[in-house]
Amino acid sequence: MDAPTLYETQKTTSDIFVLPSFFPIPVLGILPVNAFLLMSKEPVLIDTGLVPLSDGFMEALAAIVDLQDLKWLWLTHTDQDHIGSLWPLLAAAPDLKVITTFLGMGKMSTYRPLPPERVYLLNPGQTLNVGDRALTAVKPPTYDAPETTGLFDPASETFFSADCFGALMTEPALSADDIPPDQLEYGLKKWGTIDAPWAHLVPPGLFRDSLAGVREMSPKWILSSHLPPAKDMTDNLIDLLAGVPESEPFVGPDQQALEKMMSLQGG
Repeated sequence: MDAPTLYETQKTTSDIFVLPSFFPIPVLGILPVNAFLLMSKEPVLIDTGLVPLSDGFMEALAAIVDLQDLKWLWLTHTDQDHIGSLWPLLAAAPDLKVITTFLGMGKMSTYRPLPPERVYLLNPGQTLNVGDRALTAVKPPTYDAPETTGLFDPASETFFSADCFGALMTEPALSADDIPPDQLEYGLKKWGTIDAPWAHLVPPGLFRDSLAGVREMSPKWILSSHLPPAKDMTDNLIDLLAGVPESEPFVGPDQQALEKMMSLQGG
């Protein structure tokens, strides 16, 4: 795979769709980039995919929900791989409100402000009623942006974990249990060192304690932005994530390595 690629929409539970894509990263492998649609009474879209795939993303989304009926867009955070179709969605869905935090709204204002009347601010620990269930905002154990807010849906027993529990992969997979265990461990720990380098500053015991909140939720599903859907894998994923602080810190290729890669591509 040499370019971002949108895959066919999946269904996990009766009311959750996954809009998966995969992004190749030189040297490191392939990173899943997922958005999710929760078909609650008031439909909720979680993130909006990659900018280069926006046209296909909008078509895929419109095939499973009338955009006029879309009520909520939950931005887990404002990195570019999560807001790729934000502005087309605001234009296509007139009743859509964007769930974010004060900091997320502030970060957006540095390059393209969100209209305040289209925003709903929600902090970790607070809940949002979407007609047939209440969703709880959750600060994931790891994150790369301070405004990051995942969510827990008790009706489907699903934790939408933002970047947390993401994993680099060698090839696309549509379910986390399709990834060989050794590759899952390597990919999850490697991604953890990249996405949350601050974890190396946290005492391992304290870091493990921070994972207790996810254990207490005991989700049946973990839907990460950067991992294929994971069912009944919560304990295993937590155990793997607990090893991130003691994993080797990530150091990216330097200029010499870059020039070598460029020469190989040119040849």
